[in-house]
Amino acid sequence: MAITKYQHYQYACIIMLALAIGSASWAAGDEMSTNPETIMIIDLPTPRKDGAMSVEAALANRRSVREYSSAPLTLGEASQLLWAAQGVTSSDGKRTAPSAGATFPLETYLAAGNVTGLAAGLYKYQPDGHKLKRVDSSDLRAALSGAAYGQEWVNKAPVSIVLTAVYQRTTRRYRQDGIAYAHMEAGHAAQNVYLQSAAMNMGTVIVGAFDAARVKSALKLASDETPLAILPVGRR
Repeated sequence: MAITKYQHYQYACIIMLALAIGSASWAAGDEMSTNPETIMIIDLPTPRKDGAMSVEAALANRRSVREYSSAPLTLGEASQLLWAAQGVTSSDGKRTAPSAGATFPLETYLAAGNVTGLAAGLYKYQPDGHKLKRVDSSDLRAALSGAAYGQEWVNKAPVSIVLTAVYQRTTRRYRQDGIAYAHMEAGHAAQNVYLQSAAMNMGTVIVGAFDAARVKSALKLASDETPLAILPVGRR
């Protein structure tokens, strides 16, 4: 059947409309992919393996610090702190903190409020690959401070690192002793954050006085996760 000039015109219009819609969709998609609010996985800067301060000096300078300047942290500094807490240090997955039977019960979260290059929100640290996964786009520092019975340094610090435990990962092997082992691991990770903070001329304090149910709710933790410690970090 012959195609009339009018039908040619209709087909041309349909093709042009389809191209226009496709172009607009691609542009919108490209814009969305570069919008910080929509990025779910963030590659962190490579952590340093050496520094200007010795381990001995960091130990000597380690203190619990509850007052911080208003200066932001950089993404590189946040990266270094997270690596110190739970970073991978070997090809077989060993980490900066010892773990009973390499069961790794800890999960590490970053409640960011004032970090250059990182939108405010809650992020879950992924040791494998050294990445952050955005969990919530809200600044949760005030909520964490409230859950910690109003300890204001949790709200004023630019970031807080929150350590939680999935006890079953360790109790499967060590039964009830696994709970104590998870607590030991959290202590090791927290001390790493203290020493890394000292080495970077920053300060932190381990906060253990909080309403666990409120922290769990604020961070939208899984049912099998238990919050163990909050570590606000900032410049002295």
